[in-house]
Amino acid sequence: MANTGVTYRQADVSDAGTLASIARESRRHFLPYLPRLHSLEADQNFYRNRVFAECEVWVAEDGAGIVGFCAFKEGWVEHLYLRPSHVGQSIGKVLLDKAKARHDALRLWVFQRNGRAIGFYEAQGFRKIRETDGASNEEQTADALYEWRKP
Repeated sequence: MANTGVTYRQADVSDAGTLASIARESRRHFLPYLPRLHSLEADQNFYRNRVFAECEVWVAEDGAGIVGFCAFKEGWVEHLYLRPSHVGQSIGKVLLDKAKARHDALRLWVFQRNGRAIGFYEAQGFRKIRETDGASNEEQTADALYEWRKP
């Protein structure tokens, strides 16, 4: 399905609250097995004070507002979340392409149980380079490191 009516722009810190809400909504929908570790306010502060300080952030918007975002920095995709209602419309690909256009190589972590995301990243040229038991991540959930390199 095409992403007709969706526009893209670089985000600014005033979008932090919306991004935190989208991330929480997406995680609840697609990753219900993950523990809920933080309050909405803590997540908003995280995006405002850490993500925007460290990353370039792009958002996708439609007539109703922001529907997804991608936060990336040198060598890493830190966050890529869409509202569940907007998954499967190529929005994630366009957002990921913003990061790929700016970097020769990118890495990202994905939970091993997140088959939909793994399929998406593999379709975008990412390859698994390592798996862990999750002992090093906040959620204590098995994850995998993926890498993409510009052809």
